Amino acid sequence: MKLIDTKDAVGQVLCHDLTRIVPGESKDAQFRKGHVVTEDDIPMLLSMGKDHLYVWEVDENTLHENEAASLLAQLCESANMRRGEVKEGKIELFATEDGVFTVDVPRLDALNDMPDIMVATRHTNSPVKAGDKLGGMRIIPLLIDRRRIEEAQALVGSEPLMKLTPFRKNLKAGIVVTGNEVFHGRINDKFTPVVERKLAAFGVSLSERRVSDDSVEHIISAIAEVRACGVDIVLCTGGMSVDPDDRTPAAIRDSGADIVTYGAPVLPGAMFLLGYYDDGTPVMGLPGCVMYARASIFDIVLPRVVAGMRVSRKDLTRLGNGGLCLQCEVCTYPNCGFGKE
Repeated sequence: MKLIDTKDAVGQVLCHDLTRIVPGESKDAQFRKGHVVTEDDIPMLLSMGKDHLYVWEVDENTLHENEAASLLAQLCESANMRRGEVKEGKIELFATEDGVFTVDVPRLDALNDMPDIMVATRHTNSPVKAGDKLGGMRIIPLLIDRRRIEEAQALVGSEPLMKLTPFRKNLKAGIVVTGNEVFHGRINDKFTPVVERKLAAFGVSLSERRVSDDSVEHIISAIAEVRACGVDIVLCTGGMSVDPDDRTPAAIRDSGADIVTYGAPVLPGAMFLLGYYDDGTPVMGLPGCVMYARASIFDIVLPRVVAGMRVSRKDLTRLGNGGLCLQCEVCTYPNCGFGKE
């Protein structure tokens, strides 16, 4: 690459995109990398404030920003993603499926610790839709030593930094509504409609419903009935606190589930329970906040469950940083900090 006077650039090859900004109208590349400058281009270049230009000089040990961005994209992309057009030295990745987007954050941090390289992404564990932007990458200078990119490749390794796990299709859920007050008809069940709506947002149908009193034995029996119907997800509502009549956690445990956690550092949602049965079927005990809060731990965990991701205790305990919902007057979830890692 060499710097020359624009008036002397006729016949030279541009080594980067040149952007023209028209206030209130557009911002786009007026001239693309590789463009051969003509005499007619000179007035436009000068009007854009380009009194000098960088033109290309071949050097096998140096990478142009577009080539470097392409190599960085290779380190990040995986199945269910597509690249956007290389533009002004930057490449963006987009989802091709609805699912959960995850990032290997420690390796991403290590990559961004390297000089002259940047990769920016959505928060890890974000639910996304096809067409959503996932991340972008570029180098900071116009040119970079090829060895720097090779160092980045060695650091990241063969496993992509980003992953998109598609949501499973045609899932069925079963719900066990617990509580003497519902079972005996003292109050109406307000929980099921909320849960059904949240499931439907991810394409999950609520195919089975049972209502039980607060007897541990009866709750266990209701869970068994729901599971026998072949549901993919089991949900239990009510009875999740420490009151003497709240026995749902014990019933879930005694129904044969391996409990991942009872309790999580999320508000609303501290009394949440997650477990798995031997066949891999997840079971969730939903605290009362799921019924009335616009967003709760259920909204954070449900997308991962629908995607078939095995949620660990560590996954849940790491939610504390960002696990406080601010109960904004106008809720913008999921476009806010709640549940973001």
